Amino acid sequence: MEKNNYLEIYHKLYDYYGPQAWWPASSNLEMLLGSILVQRTNWRNVEKALARLETNVHDANYLYQIEERELSEKIRPSGFYRIKAARIKAFITWFRNYNYDVSVVQDIPHNKLRSELLSIKGIGDETADVMLLYAFEKHTFIADQYAFRIFNRIGMGVPSTYRGLQKMVEKGLPNDILLYQEYHALLVEHAKVHCKVKPLCNTCPVKSICAFGLQKQE
Repeated sequence: MEKNNYLEIYHKLYDYYGPQAWWPASSNLEMLLGSILVQRTNWRNVEKALARLETNVHDANYLYQIEERELSEKIRPSGFYRIKAARIKAFITWFRNYNYDVSVVQDIPHNKLRSELLSIKGIGDETADVMLLYAFEKHTFIADQYAFRIFNRIGMGVPSTYRGLQKMVEKGLPNDILLYQEYHALLVEHAKVHCKVKPLCNTCPVKSICAFGLQKQE
């Protein structure tokens, strides 16, 4: 399958699942916190942790001033809470350099901003790219485990590295920030509903162009 068919896959998923309206948050800061809290857990646990922060989830200065031990107790439902508290503190310390102003950060060139995010302890490729895409509005494909699984099964000649897959997909997509945001959400939904570890191929919306699904029909 040609790499430009990444767009065809997007449209098939969008037509089937509809708009996902990600990222689920009422402020950019809540979104940024969520991207750290969701590491190695599910979104239900993230919601519980965010609820325990109450209105402070929108107050960067509070997050900067609160003791790390107290923060870890507040986010306990997210799991690995001590580690995540340290990561949140590290991120907020970096964010403070820009007066916690998302619009200021958005003016930083993509590659420079990504490098800065990756320099923060506990922020890896996936978390950095989630922040870039949903808060800082940079055209970034999130090459997570779901994307690897789906594109590999479809038969897209998936590279073995995160950055390799990311660059390949980005070459096949237009510079549309909303499309990038929806694409990630659609891939997550598809991986949970159809393209599971044990896939449900019969009702799959991309079955007609999926090498794995077509092989199962033979």
